[in-house]
Amino acid sequence: MKIRNQFLKTLVVWAMPMLFMVSCGDILDESLENEALEGQVDYTISEDMELVIYGAYGELNFLQWETFPVIAVRGDDVNAAGDQFPLIETDEFRYDRSFWMYNSAWQNLYTDVVLWNSSIEAIGKYKEAGANASRADQYIAEIKVMRAFEMLQIARLWGKVFIVEGTDLTALLDQDVSTFEEVMQYISDDMDDAIPNLPNVRPNQRTDIENGITRYTALAVKAMANLELKNWQGVADATGEIIGSGLFELYPDFYQAFNIPGKNSNESLLELQYSDFGLSSGTSTRYLWNFFGPSDYTPAVEGIGGGWGFWEPSVKYIKFMIDRGEQERLVGSVNFTPEGIAELESDAAYNPVPAFITNVSPDGDVFNNHPRYNFQSTKHYLPSTQMTPGRTTFGENNNFRVIRYSEVLLMHAEALVSGASSSVMSADEAVNEVRSRAGLPAISGVTLDEVLDEKYAEFAMEWGIRFYDLVRHNRTSELDYAGRTYNEGEDRFIPYPLLQLDLLPQLKETNNNE
Repeated sequence: MKIRNQFLKTLVVWAMPMLFMVSCGDILDESLENEALEGQVDYTISEDMELVIYGAYGELNFLQWETFPVIAVRGDDVNAAGDQFPLIETDEFRYDRSFWMYNSAWQNLYTDVVLWNSSIEAIGKYKEAGANASRADQYIAEIKVMRAFEMLQIARLWGKVFIVEGTDLTALLDQDVSTFEEVMQYISDDMDDAIPNLPNVRPNQRTDIENGITRYTALAVKAMANLELKNWQGVADATGEIIGSGLFELYPDFYQAFNIPGKNSNESLLELQYSDFGLSSGTSTRYLWNFFGPSDYTPAVEGIGGGWGFWEPSVKYIKFMIDRGEQERLVGSVNFTPEGIAELESDAAYNPVPAFITNVSPDGDVFNNHPRYNFQSTKHYLPSTQMTPGRTTFGENNNFRVIRYSEVLLMHAEALVSGASSSVMSADEAVNEVRSRAGLPAISGVTLDEVLDEKYAEFAMEWGIRFYDLVRHNRTSELDYAGRTYNEGEDRFIPYPLLQLDLLPQLKETNNNE
């Protein structure tokens, strides 16, 4: 009984904002918010249905800073460079289930799922009360894509997890966890249900909800789930539909693809939206870029702030890129300090480093030495020269990239070299389109090794893609580097958070790595 009472207290915290999500404070006025929380919503006021979808997007954009590093820290592409020792241990496959970031990521992701379930229920009530049925079905489909993407992250982290479809969280007390494969199939099926109701355009072509979710976002999430199921034909079919639409293209400059010029480009299938509204001061919406930003640098524009320096590209990744003759993507992925360059040159095979490697960015920002790191992620750094004049908070006004067209192309290639077929594009064509932007020559007869290498070069420091690729193809020996040892059958999934074991006793009986 004590466990049940403690769990129900947690539910109260989760459920308080459930009916209407108020992340977009400029959209929901205080009177409506209070009315909603008191359960007095008038569902016959059809125009208020829009408030629910705006709130759902607000929740998607409100990605808490600690969630992403838990998702993405493992792999041979990135190091946890901060003062969170258990995060560094996580990167080295030594897991501490009492680590606060595990529990926070679990709660953050599942809270989103429950809030979105509540939104779906609310939109259904507006539809029943006479709101435009096709618009309601579209909004529900958009929310299903948000939910599916985060369910994908939950399962990638913990393996056997709960599929939560309603808002009555007390039901979890008696619910069994679903297997990793069951969750992936659930996501794929849910996307099949959502796709017919979604706009048939690029996100940046939408006029009703700016840069909102479309059928192609759903197809990409479906492809990701089928990738984990090793349903290669399912991946090829979903990515082939995106490619065959002819709507998407790679942003021509890899470096700028992650900066203001590349915001909501034709490459984007999903990115979290932030803005300072072009104003020198006042309210802004922003991701906490401080986690990634340099702690000691000399910005080209005086007065621009820095960050915590917690996200460091690995030396292994940098050497891999130098060995491949990469310049465009290396400059667009790694910022170097003088000590970082010296570390590379301490290996005779990399002394001297290529001339383009310096501690000065293409925009003139200078990266100084720092005891916490020798390198920084360029993908998570905004040049000071691109800040809105008057703004000084690091990274402000930049979006957070989530799904890029290059990932669609390389998932397509991965499926084809693994046995799928396609009449839309060959594996060679898909890989070479990505290589062309990087300034690399075309190759032919592409193999799985070459596809995985291309993904390594393209997606380092992004969403744990490298780690999940290696695990999926049983290439985990690559993870044994710099003192790390990955144990098959033990290290694929992180342990359930200790606090959740106390709240949900059935987790204690589950070995999520079996």
